[in-house]
Amino acid sequence: MEKRHPYCDFILGLPKNDKNIHINYHNKEYGFPIKDDNELFGRLLLEINQAGLSWTTILNKEQNFREAFHNFNIAKVAAYKSKDVQRLLNNAGIIRNRLKVNAAIENAKRIIAIQKEHGSFKQWLDKQHPLSKEDWTKLFKKTFLFTGGEIVGEFLMSTGYLPGAHGEYCPVYKAILKAKPAWNRAVK
Repeated sequence: MEKRHPYCDFILGLPKNDKNIHINYHNKEYGFPIKDDNELFGRLLLEINQAGLSWTTILNKEQNFREAFHNFNIAKVAAYKSKDVQRLLNNAGIIRNRLKVNAAIENAKRIIAIQKEHGSFKQWLDKQHPLSKEDWTKLFKKTFLFTGGEIVGEFLMSTGYLPGAHGEYCPVYKAILKAKPAWNRAVK
C-alpha cells in the first residue's frame, strides 16, 4: 500500500483556490531546491519562527517577515543593532520573540562566516549532503542557534535535502525530482 503524506493529504482536502497560501506553498515551494543564499536563510528564519506555532501563521506572515528582515538579506540582518532588535520586537506583523529575533541575527552572522569559508551557504549545505536527519540536526545545533530536530528536519525537507516533502502519488513529487540536481535525485 502506498504511504500517504500528511501535508499532501491536507492540501487535497482544501478548496481548489490558487490564492490559498497552503496550496501555493505546497505546489511551488515545499521540497523544491533553493539556490539563493538569502532565500535559504529566509526559509531557515521562517522555520525557526514556526516553532510552537502553526505553519499557517507563518505563511500568513511571510511577507511581513520579508519586509521586516530586509528581504532576508543576510548581510543586512547580520549588521542589525539593538535598535533593529527593538524595531522587530515592536512589529506586530511578525513573531515578536526575542530569542527568535536574536537567533536570526546571530545565524545571519554565522552564515556570512560559512560563505567566506565555503563560497556560499548553499555550497556548505551541498558539501554536507547526504546526511541522516540526526546528523544534520547535530551539525545545525553545533552551527546555528534555535535549531532543534523539528526545525532542522522541516528546513531540510522543505529545501529538498531530506526526503519526505511529498508523497509519491502527489503531482508535485515528480516536478521536485526534475528540479533536484543530479547528485540529489537519488534522495527521494
